[in-house]
This record gives sequence, C-alpha cells and structure tokens, in this order.
Amino acid sequence: MVQSSVLGFPRMGVNRDLKKATEAYWADKLSQEDLLKEGKRLRLEHWKIQKDAGIDIIPSNDFAFYDHVLDHIQLFGVIPERYTKNNLSQIDQYFAMGRGLQKPDKNIDVPALEMVKWFDSNYHYVKPTLQDSQVFKLSENPKPVVEFKEAKEAGITTRPVLLGPVSFLALGKADRDQSILPLDSLDKLLPLYEDLLKQLKAAGAEYVQIDEPILVFDLKQDAKDAFKPAYEKLGSLGDAAPKITLATYFGDIVHNTDLLKHLQKLHSIHVDLVRNPEQLDEVIAALGPQQSLSAGVVDGRNIWKTNFQKAIEVVETAVQKLGKDRVIVATSSSLLHTPHTLASEKKLDAEVADWFSFAVEKVSEVAIIAKAVTEGPATVRDQLDANAKSMKARADSKRTNVAAVKERQQNVTEEMHNRKAPFPTRIAEQEKTLKLPKFPTTTIGSFPQTKEIRIQRNKHTKGEITDEEYEKFIEKEIQDTIKIQEELDLDVFVHGEPERNDMVQYFGERLDGYAFTQNGWVQSYGSRCVRPPIVVGDISRPAPMTVKESKYAASISKRPMKGMLTGPITCLRWSFPRNDVHQSVQAQQLALALRDEVIDLEKAGVFVIQVDEPALREGLPLRQGKERTDYLKWAVDSFRLATAGVENGTQVHSHFCYSEFQDFFYAIAALDADVLSIENSKSDAKLLKVFVDEAYPRHIGPGVYDIHSPRVPSEQEIKDRIQEMLKYLKPEQLWIDPDCGLKTRQWKETKAALTNMVNAAKYFRSQTA
Repeated sequence: MVQSSVLGFPRMGVNRDLKKATEAYWADKLSQEDLLKEGKRLRLEHWKIQKDAGIDIIPSNDFAFYDHVLDHIQLFGVIPERYTKNNLSQIDQYFAMGRGLQKPDKNIDVPALEMVKWFDSNYHYVKPTLQDSQVFKLSENPKPVVEFKEAKEAGITTRPVLLGPVSFLALGKADRDQSILPLDSLDKLLPLYEDLLKQLKAAGAEYVQIDEPILVFDLKQDAKDAFKPAYEKLGSLGDAAPKITLATYFGDIVHNTDLLKHLQKLHSIHVDLVRNPEQLDEVIAALGPQQSLSAGVVDGRNIWKTNFQKAIEVVETAVQKLGKDRVIVATSSSLLHTPHTLASEKKLDAEVADWFSFAVEKVSEVAIIAKAVTEGPATVRDQLDANAKSMKARADSKRTNVAAVKERQQNVTEEMHNRKAPFPTRIAEQEKTLKLPKFPTTTIGSFPQTKEIRIQRNKHTKGEITDEEYEKFIEKEIQDTIKIQEELDLDVFVHGEPERNDMVQYFGERLDGYAFTQNGWVQSYGSRCVRPPIVVGDISRPAPMTVKESKYAASISKRPMKGMLTGPITCLRWSFPRNDVHQSVQAQQLALALRDEVIDLEKAGVFVIQVDEPALREGLPLRQGKERTDYLKWAVDSFRLATAGVENGTQVHSHFCYSEFQDFFYAIAALDADVLSIENSKSDAKLLKVFVDEAYPRHIGPGVYDIHSPRVPSEQEIKDRIQEMLKYLKPEQLWIDPDCGLKTRQWKETKAALTNMVNAAKYFRSQTA
C-alpha cells in the first residue's frame, strides 16, 4: 500500500498556546514545570490530530520551544562557554542562546546566537556556532528519545525527525575569533548520531527522518564529500538503528543525484515535488533497487488546496515505476510554515475560504491522496469531486482577472524605473534640504507596540470605539513617540507606526486583491508569530495608505520625518502568494500601488521615505543560474518602479535583514537607494568589505545592536561596533541605527539602547569634527 506521511507539524497550537506559555515563562508568570507541561500537552494534541486523520507516518521531535536547530545545538553540546558558565537550568540556557539573557543582579549578560532565515522561508533558525576546540557531547535523556517515548505511551507510533549531520554543520559557523571549518568536525559528530539512533531503536523506533535540506544547494566540494562517510556510516548500522528516510525540501536535488549512490543503504529519499515536480524521473532513476520514494505533493509552504488530480497523477507516475510498497505520499516540507487550521476562520469570505487548506486540512489531504492511489478514486469520490469544484471556481473567479490592473501593467515603461538624476546630484540636494550631521542617527521604523496600543486597536476592530476616538489615540501615540525621539536627540524621526498591526498585513488590508485571516498565525522565530495576508487576486491601491499619519507626524516634528513603507518583494514574500500566476506579475502590481503611495507622501511634505525590503535576500532562488538572475532582475525592477517617481531632493531609504549578499551585491547596488540600512550587529563587520570592493557610492547604515533580544548594549559596545565599521566605510557614508524595527521591544530597554546609540554617534562626530 501507499503510505501517508507528514514531515512536521506547526508548534504553536490552535490559539498560539506555545507563544503565550513561553512569554509568560520569560516574564516569570509561569513556572518551568508548567511550561514543560504545556509543551507536552501540545505535542500530544498534534500527534492525535494526525493519527485521527489517518496518517501512517507521524513525526516526533518536530516540536521546539524556540527553534529546532537550537534543539540540536543543545542536543549535541555545541554550546559556547559564555552560556555554560552561569549555571543556568537547561531550558534557561536554551533560551539564553536563542534570545540572549541580561540579569545585572546576577552578573549575567550574554547576547543571543546569530539567527538567520531558514533557506528561502520566513522562518528563522539559530546558527550552530563552533569553537576551534569543539567538543561534542550528547545530552542526557536526549529530546528525540524522550518525545518518541512520550508518543508511544499515548499509543501513537511516530517517526522521530533529526536535522542531519551534514546540514547541521554546513549551516553553522565558527564563533567570533575562531577559525574552525564546521564540516571538519564531522568525524567527531557522527558517533553522537550513531548513539542517538541506537537509543531511538532501543526505545522502539522503527523509522527515523533525517533532514538534509542543503542537498538543494549548489554544494561546495567539502559538503559533497561529507555525505559519503556520513551516510555510509549511519546506513551501516543495520538493525541496530531505525530505518532512515533522508528528507530534502524547498528545491530539487537533480544537480546532486550523484550523491544518492552514497545513500542507497537508507530506506527512502524524500523530495519536494511541489516546488520541483520535474525532478521526479531523475530521482527515481537514482534510487537504490530497494529504496522507497517519499513524494512531497502537498505544499508545506502555502495555504492553497492541493489539486488532487495533479497530485494523484504525480504519485501514480511514481507507483508505475516503483510499485505501491515503495511510494509514500507526503507533505513537501514540514507544515511549520502554514497556519494551524482553517476551522478557526469564521469571517473569511466564503468564496476564497473554499480555496484554502491549512495544516490540519493538509494532513487530511495527504491521507486522501494516499487512499485514492492505494484503494482507487471511488473510495474518496466525494472528496475528489469537491476538490475539482474548488479548483474550477478559483480559476473562473473575477478576483483573478481585473482588466484595469492588467492594462496598467502593460503601460509600464523602462523610464519609469529610473530616478531623475544620478546619486551625486541627488545627495547634494538632499544635504541642503535635510541638513543632517555626520553619523546621522535614526531608527528602522517601528517603536514598541504597547499593551495599550493593542487594546485600543482591538476595540476599534470590534467597533467598541469610534473611528474618531481611535484616530485621536493614534495621534497621541505619535506625539509621544516624537517627544521621545526629541529627548533622545535622534536626527531623522519616524512616527512609530502605532496604527500598524504588521508591516505587510497593514498594507494588504488597504489594497485590493488581498484576503486576511483572524487566526492564520505562523511562527517566524521563537515566540514571534506573523499572520501573513493572502494574495487572492490582482492587486491595486484604491486610496492612500500611510499619508495621513506621516503627514501629521511631519507637521509636529522639528526634524526630518521618515515615511515608512514595505517594499513590493517583502509584501509578496511575507504574504502567501498566488500559485496560479508568476510572482513577478504580483510584484509589479504591488510596485505600482506603492509608487502611487511614495509620490503621495512626497506631496504631503515627507522628504525621507523608507521602502523596506528585508525579504529580498529570502526570496533569492537557492541555486545559481537563470532562475536567480531572472529573480534579481524583476525584484530590482519592482523596487525601482515603486521608488523612482520622486524628486531628487527626496531621500529614498531601504532596509534589509541580514548582510549576506556578497554573491549578488550588484543587485543591491542596482536598487539605487540613497541610504541602505542592513541588519549587521551579529555578523562579522568584515562582511562590509564588499562595499569597499565594489566602491559602493551611496550611504549605509549597518545595524549597531540586536533588536531581537531585550538585552541593552553598552555605549562602549556600540562605539566598538562603529569603530569596526569605519575600517570598511567612509565616515560620510555611515548612518547609525539599530538592526531592525523596535516593535517587539519594551520602552525601557528601547530608550536605554537608543541613548547609548546616540551618545556613541556623537562621540564619533566629535572625533571627526
């Protein structure tokens, strides 16, 4: 029979239960014992959902209190000494690595480990950080074993999920001032995997899922060379270990099928046939004579219903070549990237709700497809007919065929992508207008979203206060935020964004072509959840979106006010995009809407406008080649189309998360933004060398402190970061700002950190006067 499998399930719970529990624990409002109990309750609830849906292969160890890679960091003892010297409990040490820890009364002050995007998703993982003298040690009572036994005691047999040894090391880095090449440690790490697999087998596990997602990359030779010793050793454990399914996702592995010959002792290979269905034949041809194929045909990254007809055709193609006993129907990746359940959505438009499928529903889809292939379509005829009806309704909908939007796209010219003059002319005019000092200070946009802001927004949403009452509240928040910035002596102000629920959702709610959920939350990092809007049709702007608040803020500010917009690529990447038209089409529609907004902001007297593109790097195709080149072309064009309509004296800023863009720096330069701010505080400042090497002429603001942590950096720490930056950047180029927006922080720590930041900037002004 064709079995059904899920690679992973969302962790947060139907009501973001895990978020609430962890944040209560961090605030000393929940005991450690109760936090652990809540984690156990959620795990059992999620296993039962999958069992009740008829899934044959249910994952365990996919749950994490913060991040699954961080789980493995602790599991294998890859813990820098700065986190071990304070005698923290295991869970507190874990959270300290994830989010930092600052307890002056106990002389504890440690920053978080570096956190970056998980491949091309909006999920963030914590980077394994190795020492030159790295020693690996398997933790007592390993988490994968504990959670397997937990499920077993509940009567549910699971397949534990592990991040594979090659990916774990390849995704890591040397700690600061260390020179280790992580993959050189493979021989030291493999015995721990062997021990862990034997413990899982002894506990009763028959199967284990080992994720090696780096197989979708263009691998360097050291990574390629690591697979043979790793999997010949793990595959040779025989009956002493569970049977191994090696899982890949987010791309194809055709370019690495030569490595599959080293994996033929493994039970099965999983591939993502949603992202790259064309890889099916080549992967099947590379399988060993007894190996099975896990066919990822249900999308783990988006919210659209699976087209049963197409998915069944793919699975049946595999069955014809391998037989039913060697094919597994699966999600394309973990369902971590999807909301929990569509059943929580009580207010969605009925038409679009019929097009969606969230994690719980996708679990059922997997089971239905497996049953259709195993027992025949007649056994699930009602489900197949309903699915076909949904597919047709979406294809025929008026939402996806708006003539006015398509006509405007047809009239876009090349000239519309270009500013009126080159940067030297622009910056001369901007210096006259803005009159900024050297090392100008600013923030990235948002200020703390307090409990009171959320309460008032909720009341307004429910109709408990009038529009006028809510607008007065927002104006008061803007007044307070400007007063604080005056006291801090920042140079370019922002209005603080108190009216915004999310940097993408806020815009989506004001654009035609979007749909929104009430409870469609997805984990971004740690306890941080986002509720991505859904692009359901052609996009346009019916009215100004941000002008009123920015114009008001500018009118009461003594210093330049920066208008804040989210760029077209980020609006697209941090939404669930359509899967029926190319993303370049959707990006251009967003760019045209934002172009109108940028021009309206300038007309309203806002002469610094930031168009954030933190997701530009995230959207980069994972491999070199035409797809990546094409992506960068239409992504850059979208940004330029959105921003090029203003006059020379208006300064355009953009912000990027992470500074790992050396391999496509030409595209960053091509954006033609006047000022570029980048997240940089946890990265080596040597990454800034690319700005020197490429003779980057415009202004840059590398973040000087980490906003993902509540920790307050000292003034000296920020001075040291600036001094390091000046090795690579000219003083006249350098802006001083935090890593990112301050929405998730508290006011006390925000004021303290910004005070130190401004003082550090003033110090360097005095040194270069």
